[in-house]
Amino acid sequence: MEQMIVSNSELGPPTADVNAAEVEGLGECIDEIFKKVNQLEQKVNEVEQFYLSKDNTQLNSSKGSSIAKEKVKEKLASSTDKQQQDAPCKEVAASKRMQELMRQFATIFRQVTQHKWAWPFMEPVDVEGLKLHDYYEVIKKPMDLGTVKSKMEAKDGTGYNNVREIYSDVRLVFKNAMTYNDERDDVHVMAKTLLEKFEEKWLQLLPKVAEEEKRQAEEETEARMNMQLAQEVAHANMARDLSNELYEVDMQLERLREMVVQKCRKMSTDEKKKLWAALTQLSSEDLDKALEIVAESNPSFQATAQEVDLDIDAQSELTLWRLKVFVQEALKAGSNSLGATNCNNNDNNNKNNKRRREICDALVKSAMKRNKKPPSNS
Repeated sequence: MEQMIVSNSELGPPTADVNAAEVEGLGECIDEIFKKVNQLEQKVNEVEQFYLSKDNTQLNSSKGSSIAKEKVKEKLASSTDKQQQDAPCKEVAASKRMQELMRQFATIFRQVTQHKWAWPFMEPVDVEGLKLHDYYEVIKKPMDLGTVKSKMEAKDGTGYNNVREIYSDVRLVFKNAMTYNDERDDVHVMAKTLLEKFEEKWLQLLPKVAEEEKRQAEEETEARMNMQLAQEVAHANMARDLSNELYEVDMQLERLREMVVQKCRKMSTDEKKKLWAALTQLSSEDLDKALEIVAESNPSFQATAQEVDLDIDAQSELTLWRLKVFVQEALKAGSNSLGATNCNNNDNNNKNNKRRREICDALVKSAMKRNKKPPSNS
């Protein structure tokens, strides 16, 4: 078969017989599908990022059986709504319990401050008046009982959050005095005595404090698990919706494909010959892509085989028009970039030309075989 060079003008659009309104309608359908796909990609990325960043140490990290994990998740799922409703009540209850602990600690604090030896510790140390030049070098965090009392009574959010914070500051008052003053100094002895009495009272309250801290930790853990579960449910629902939407997009694409097939007129014998000739003008890379288009509608077609038997007459109208559009774009792109690729690609050109010659020879052979038969006018 003689090779023919086909100009771009000879390869017209596959919808030449379709009026402008129909073309515009198809274009709008494609635009809508593109918009939908972009939206779905964003949702898919969101779901993907959630599962990539999800903390595997919660629920899924336990070494228990998967059945036990599922039971925990089912139990949490069934009680999520109720727990969300109970959350405000739990916060109120926790606040009341903390207030009660604060009240009991205030009793202990009052007993300490009313002791006859408490007076040296009620105000900040007068560093300048007493000329304690090295005080701030020794004591890094000064504290006094008066400051502690002010923070306990503060209502503007600058006070203590829990009794353990108050305990730490009260203890710091006496530890500072014992650190700065010699063991035989009266202030050191007074601080040590008050600290021992304070620790004795604190040990009586400590079990209640520890119980409340444990309870708060459990409630915080439960709240985190519920939040994680809610996020998992939300993203699972999103993934389910994405699956349905992707299915709908597939259906839209299928309907669009059927519309395009219906609008495609039959390609004439002359057009098929020109398409055949144009295929032989493609580069090796573009020729491989063209054969992949054929393989998409014909799974048995081996696009990468050494000998390719391509029967143009056996291809569907959609495949023929797709090939025609692809060849048109490939030849146009090839002519535009021809000057830029002639300098440094000798080795690549040799390889491409070899592959191209092999495929073109195979195409010619298959054409010569079919030319022995009467040509088809379909």
